[in-house]
Amino acid sequence: VKKMRERVNWVDRDQFHVIPMVYREMQIQTDHGERLEKEWCSKVYNYRSKYPHEGAELDLLLNGGLLPGWENALPKWSTSDPLDATRGYSEKCLNQLAKVLPGLIGGSADLASSNKAYLLGYHDFSQPDSPWGRNIRYGVREHAMAGISNGVALHGGGLIPFAATFLIFSDYMKNSIRLSALSHAGVIYILTHDSIGLGEDGPTHQPVEQLAGLRAVPRLLAFRPADGNETAGSYRVAIANRDVPSVIALSRQKIAANLEGTSADEVERGGYIVSDNSSENKPEIILIGTGTELSLCEGTAKTLRQEGRRVRVVSLVCWRLFDRQPAEYKEKVLPSRVVKRVSVEAGSSVGWREYVGVEGKVIGVEEFGASGAYLDTFKKYGFTIDNVTKVARSLLSE
Repeated sequence: VKKMRERVNWVDRDQFHVIPMVYREMQIQTDHGERLEKEWCSKVYNYRSKYPHEGAELDLLLNGGLLPGWENALPKWSTSDPLDATRGYSEKCLNQLAKVLPGLIGGSADLASSNKAYLLGYHDFSQPDSPWGRNIRYGVREHAMAGISNGVALHGGGLIPFAATFLIFSDYMKNSIRLSALSHAGVIYILTHDSIGLGEDGPTHQPVEQLAGLRAVPRLLAFRPADGNETAGSYRVAIANRDVPSVIALSRQKIAANLEGTSADEVERGGYIVSDNSSENKPEIILIGTGTELSLCEGTAKTLRQEGRRVRVVSLVCWRLFDRQPAEYKEKVLPSRVVKRVSVEAGSSVGWREYVGVEGKVIGVEEFGASGAYLDTFKKYGFTIDNVTKVARSLLSE
């Protein structure tokens, strides 16, 4: 500091001295800001007077509230609905929410058609041509996209930003995602193509360790829904929690809209019992899954039950939310006396030992992915009903 003061001929000034020119410039900006604030307040006052009902809604949004009943806009699925990827169910959730959440705004890093993250029927955001637009075309700029989304979230005023890309590319914006959590910025990160099941793009595009890293970020809620029901539940929790960021990891491969036993309501607990044929909370084995692999757990359970086994299936859609539950609830879902457990997730096994215990088995991915159709890559890495059943039987025979 001393050398710098000498270099700019500042040695004769007091410490922290501010020259008059700086005060003058700051006063100009202060006066400009005051004029803008008066104009804004006048517009809001006139709007409230002319449109009392809409004015009340505006006040609610400006103060960070949500319009009553917004969650009722989320789709509900039945067993007769056609198969779709969870990214497809996400698209339906996002567009239904846009109708009741006027502050929902966001975009994709040049992958809108793949992420299914475009608000249909709404303009692209552009200044000054369409400042009312709600779709933002970020281009291939994941880090900038997440940083801008943080700014939108922290600005408040009822704005709810979403940012979409492939899960593998979350690495490019990890610092900004971390800052979302650190800053209590309620950004919703829509991260599709969530596993080795994405197809022929191969290991460069197939995420393995990304979800484990995101789960480790404090405060961040990382969801990996299994079907349409859990996708809707993930959005409900993400929208309701405006002071923490959320990640919703979504599949490219198709899955049933309404797997038997799944629940949008139960997502807020992070984990819950999907099915159980045991009595008195005494299963012989517990199968734990997330995402599309939950269906593998159900298929395995069906096979084992036909052999007379007592099997419980648990969905662990959001670890952090489950970890926050009362001890009694966690014990009910994962009773400590049941040590025979198998987890099934097409990603890194890091962290799963917490839920399966030292005697359980973890079916995960310990190597980079491979190029191939989703069913072929799943078979290569052991994500089939036959293999999960084989692992479960070996545990039961011990």
